Amino acid sequence: MTRRCELTGKLPLSGQNRSHAENKSKRKFRPNLCKVSLMSEILGRTFRMRVSAHALRTVEHRGGLDAFLLKQSDHTLSDNCLKIKRDVQAARSEQESTKDAA
Repeated sequence: MTRRCELTGKLPLSGQNRSHAENKSKRKFRPNLCKVSLMSEILGRTFRMRVSAHALRTVEHRGGLDAFLLKQSDHTLSDNCLKIKRDVQAARSEQESTKDAA
């Protein structure tokens, strides 16, 4: 399993440790991934995913998983999140159509 954030697509970066004597050695900058359960209010379900701490803060800032997925571009989301996004869009359009009919 790759160390990739499912919501933002953050991947490990490579760089160097630099000593006081300016010696260089390779190192990895890995994203701070957390296993979390996020609740979709429109679908009424929870989803388990590996998300970076930065993405988790962004989800809370945007107002939840549904709002985050609707605003996020498709190329950064994982396949699992794209499926959830399609389900959220379908449920949201269904709710709006029932409101218009009433």
